[in-house]
Amino acid sequence: MSGQLTVGVPAAPPCKPACMDATMIPRTIASAHDLRRIEASPYARFMAHDRVLAALEATAMLHPQRTALCAIDVPDPGVPMRHWTFAAFVAEVRRAARLFRALVEDGTPRVALLLPPVPEAHFALWGAEAVGIACPINFQLNAEHVAAQVRACRAQVVVALGPASDLDIWPHVSGLQQQCPALRHVLAVRADQALPEGVRDFAAEVERHDGGPLASCTPATPLAALFHTGGTTGAPKLAQHTQGNQLHAAWGAAQMFGTTEHDVMLNGFPLFHVAGAFVYGLSTLLAGGQVVLPTRLALRNTALMARFGDFVERHGVTLLAAVPTVIAALLALPLRTEQLASVRALLTGGSPLPDELAAAFEQRHGIPVRNILGMTESAGVISIEPCAAPRVPGSCGWPLPFMQVQVQRADGTPAAPGESGILRVRGPNVSPGYTDRARDAGTFDDGWLVSGDIAHLDDQGRIFVTGRAKDVIIRGAHNIDPGLIENALLRHPAVQMAAAVGEPDAYAGELPVAFVSLKPGMQVAPVELSDFVAPYIAERPAVPKRIDILPSLPTTAVGKVYKPALRVLATQRALQAQLQQAGLAERARVQVSEAPSGLVVCFELFDGAAESAVRALMQPFALAYDVKDAA
Repeated sequence: MSGQLTVGVPAAPPCKPACMDATMIPRTIASAHDLRRIEASPYARFMAHDRVLAALEATAMLHPQRTALCAIDVPDPGVPMRHWTFAAFVAEVRRAARLFRALVEDGTPRVALLLPPVPEAHFALWGAEAVGIACPINFQLNAEHVAAQVRACRAQVVVALGPASDLDIWPHVSGLQQQCPALRHVLAVRADQALPEGVRDFAAEVERHDGGPLASCTPATPLAALFHTGGTTGAPKLAQHTQGNQLHAAWGAAQMFGTTEHDVMLNGFPLFHVAGAFVYGLSTLLAGGQVVLPTRLALRNTALMARFGDFVERHGVTLLAAVPTVIAALLALPLRTEQLASVRALLTGGSPLPDELAAAFEQRHGIPVRNILGMTESAGVISIEPCAAPRVPGSCGWPLPFMQVQVQRADGTPAAPGESGILRVRGPNVSPGYTDRARDAGTFDDGWLVSGDIAHLDDQGRIFVTGRAKDVIIRGAHNIDPGLIENALLRHPAVQMAAAVGEPDAYAGELPVAFVSLKPGMQVAPVELSDFVAPYIAERPAVPKRIDILPSLPTTAVGKVYKPALRVLATQRALQAQLQQAGLAERARVQVSEAPSGLVVCFELFDGAAESAVRALMQPFALAYDVKDAA
């Protein structure tokens, strides 16, 4: 990590008046022609503002008394909920901005956030961006890596969930001031217990400040935020976001969704995740819609999920946001379709969407499922299947307006429609790079963002992702750097080589598994390796589900571990286990192989009547497969 934050973006232009331009009223995008129509107009007609706060203020002027934010604090539909109109919401953001500026009088405020999906997270995020730089941090990291991120962003202020019985974030905060020299102030949100000396209550401090318009509408820096990405090995990897990056992603998403002031979005994603912050959060607010926060445990709250339909019905939810694993969980609930009558679409992304899972939800409840492709480095959005267009199996939809998309062959030339290559994108939502510019190589290339996805375009410009060129493991919507697991394993004195890959899972999409080979003459049991590595892996979701010891790991001609062969092995074993658990092992077998486009899965049937059972078994998996009679 370099000692200075590298910006590398031009100064922001002067602010426009804080009123919503009529051309920002959402349009319904249903075709590539609609996208071209938008792009034929000047960019300022698409996005009239250059600051997030100015855009929120403009929405508040149009819809001052409409509800902007509603918080379900207790998973009981009978308990009153907290809510804010747009006028009150913007006033809270301004108060938070003034608080941060008062706390940091001698420079640009840098505010680290350790918060679940609660209203205070919105006030703190947008308030910090109004006067400085926000750094939302994944509170699932261990204390050491939380401290490393706070140091890396040079935060002077931390806003964190206070001591709480249901979410254990506060232990990560208690020692931060000793470990982070720049940190001066710690603010606690909604603590269940008395606060330690020197820690102040966020709500009380915010309330001391005025909620009127800020004196200056020019950002102190073109940067709005630093979002962590790419695992936790080495120094934190922070992607820079400008105000324009976030506005383009959010407003582009709103147009793809066709969001209006009549929409209600159930958004359980935390704001350290770009989907929670921009794809589902800011996009809805900019359109004048309402965001509903489903408790601070979000959709991991079992009591809330048990009454999911009641909450959707009570709030008149029109848009659901969920990763594919939650879609599978919803299908397992005894939901009555009439409880979901207000819902017009279910929006998903973060991990590959199994076509059969989407189709099953659509068939059961009559609600369209729409896919999203995005990255932290693109403020959460690259492409979206528009709600007004039909779902195309395997498609991630069209790129946002004003984006350039290219699929590149191995020789660097553009691929033809239908031809696979590496996906590259360029546009107003693409980050200017990482704070440590040495890390840009391989991801940022002369304004292009290299996604690392193996993809192709159809003749209409839709994006189809068929695999990943990079090794990242996606568990739910959680990106896991395999190097985090591999480095921990290589600490063990018996381990010679180690490799981690994703194994298909019906609920999580992928689970991390690891393969090792041992040094000559050494012996160790897999369970011993599991116990050994757990303390070295900062993220609980990254702890490998299983560690296998092989005589040797497959390698390329130059001695590099050949991970596609390990993915084949992991997939073969996972699917064979599924057949066994379903009582189908005597009626079918699975064969997995690799191809340039990704894994090839084929089920061979000894009993033709087993086909429907096999297809039902594969419904939650984002894997293409064939079924044929055994020879």
